[in-house]
Amino acid sequence: MKDFAALLDRLLYTPSRNGKLRLLADYFQRVPDPDRGWALAALTSNLDFPNAKAGVVRDLARAQTDEVLFALSYDYVGDLAETTSLLWQGRTDASPVRLSAVVETLQSVGKKEVRGLVSGWLDGLDATGRWALLKLITGGMRIGVSARLARVALAQSFDVDVGEIEEIWHGVKPPYTDLFAWLADGAKKPDVSNRPTFRPFMLAHPLDDHDVFDLDDWFVEWKWDGIRAQLVSRSGERRLYSRTGDDISGAFPDVLKAISFDGVLDGELLVRNLENPDSADPASFNVLQQRLNRRNVSTKMLAEHPAYVIAYDILFDGSEDLRTLPLAGRRQRLEAFVRRHAHPDISLSALLPVDRWEGVAKLQAEARRLGREGLMLKRRDSIYEPGRKIGQWYKWKRDPLLADAVLMYAQRGHGKRSSFYSDYTFGVWRDGELVPVGKAYSGFTDEELTLLDKWVRNNTLNRFGPVREVEKRLVFEIAFDSIHASNRHKSGLAMRFPRISRIRWDKAAEEADEIGTLKVMVDN
Repeated sequence: MKDFAALLDRLLYTPSRNGKLRLLADYFQRVPDPDRGWALAALTSNLDFPNAKAGVVRDLARAQTDEVLFALSYDYVGDLAETTSLLWQGRTDASPVRLSAVVETLQSVGKKEVRGLVSGWLDGLDATGRWALLKLITGGMRIGVSARLARVALAQSFDVDVGEIEEIWHGVKPPYTDLFAWLADGAKKPDVSNRPTFRPFMLAHPLDDHDVFDLDDWFVEWKWDGIRAQLVSRSGERRLYSRTGDDISGAFPDVLKAISFDGVLDGELLVRNLENPDSADPASFNVLQQRLNRRNVSTKMLAEHPAYVIAYDILFDGSEDLRTLPLAGRRQRLEAFVRRHAHPDISLSALLPVDRWEGVAKLQAEARRLGREGLMLKRRDSIYEPGRKIGQWYKWKRDPLLADAVLMYAQRGHGKRSSFYSDYTFGVWRDGELVPVGKAYSGFTDEELTLLDKWVRNNTLNRFGPVREVEKRLVFEIAFDSIHASNRHKSGLAMRFPRISRIRWDKAAEEADEIGTLKVMVDN
């Protein structure tokens, strides 16, 4: 645990991406199996301890100290693992424990034994080690390392292309001994050819609206307002992956049933609009969100929010890899594939019949009214390559919506922003009261962040752990993609992808928007 704790601690206080990559690479090279494999699993959220949850940690912490002191400490620190690690008063003669022993024990132990085991492990660790142990158990490390960054570090550590790791990632399992044997010891690359593994997506660059293309060389399609998804079937196993390579199959069993083929499709995951069944348009993104991040979906939800896919591209037809074909050739194969495996829940993305750039601009201007997210432009001769390739694919998103809102709360950021109040909750007026409608942590410069942090500190009304309530005086102009009804927010509304467009130092809070102004924008 000592090496793992030191890694987490240094990652937390290392602001730069390159610095984090160096720390991770050093750890993966230096630490032996299976500890480095279990650490990789923890960093990529591939560990689950069904009998060891946050409630166990909370009970142990409360047993260590006065209930009021714990509550006050937790409120001030704002993090259960950190609070418990600082309050813990254990024995000094206990022996430290290995990371692998902790993980392997927690995976097999019963509920009744967990509390005693965790207590004993905490006794043998210092404050940093206790914090790392509890973060391991409760998950949600919040140290500025995504699963993708961990895989990039692994690739850099052993000088391989991250795409090679991405393509076998879902075919290998923790503690990844076969993966490290290939990377570090010269063994054969794990063979996952018979497994439904994820293939990294080809992505698009934002289009500069001043660009003009010769449309003879381009396909133009709608950009739908759902989530990018990959449908994969191999040897009878079916999977659905998100853009980040997360397996979301459990949340969409209806789409899995539609994968009655052997191959890999790239498309957009959407939910049908049952309120207007005669329309070809999907339900709003807000409806789709109700299906996301669920391990199981009720029969009622499946009936009320049925999912489907609009196919954009084909990567594999059976075992045949089509990614090196030009897009025009893949499009022909995709059309034939969709016809051959006809299923009502997998449709084909239409190519838009435009031959003049003025027509493309007109479609982009109409995107919001038509319920589209914008346009996609793809070179006919583009092969399918992971990542954003210059000059190959572009996205031209619809223009954002704007609203003036008042800063209500500020929270400390993470990574290089951990010393700044950089995460902002803002609201609009309803009957003379401010009600929150969203959160934003982007859209401002480093210089503006310094000014905002100073303003928050000088205008704090109350503190709640890492969060500060501020005087309701500062106005933000918020840009957002759309706004939807939400029963999880006091305002009844929730913005999608909000970001700060401008800081309105010049505007009085009383002049910020009313809730009615935003209601007019719902689902527009």
